[in-house]
Amino acid sequence: MIPEPSDRAGDESAESSPASSSPSASSGPSGPSASPASSASSLSSTDSVIGALAEPTRRRLLDLLAEQGEATATALAARLPVSRQAIVKHLTVLEAAGLVSASRVGREVRYAVRPAALDATARWMSALAADWDRRLADIKRIAEDG
Repeated sequence: MIPEPSDRAGDESAESSPASSSPSASSGPSGPSASPASSASSLSSTDSVIGALAEPTRRRLLDLLAEQGEATATALAARLPVSRQAIVKHLTVLEAAGLVSASRVGREVRYAVRPAALDATARWMSALAADWDRRLADIKRIAEDG
């Protein structure tokens, strides 16, 4: 999202003046929240991981990299029905999401899986599932006691 000119002015004043961050910006209806910036950051990285994994070709690339350990875009393109240029674009999205890393070895760029972002997303999904399990158990209990 490209910020509107009025948004930029607000960002500059917020950066230049620590007093401009109001308590209401860091607290929700039930009081102060626990680090809204870090929560937004982890949600943003989870969003980018889920967005990157939404495309089947990217999931296949991750599978291939997990099997091979490290590979070039050319080697990956040989195993998929898409062009090398398309593979590079997909790898760029995966790298931006923190799912792969690129390292230059001579004239080659080799890609490898970085599991940390995927692990963080799996933990988020696990916590979400546990919350829904708790809610469903509460509903079941209420329905049975009913």
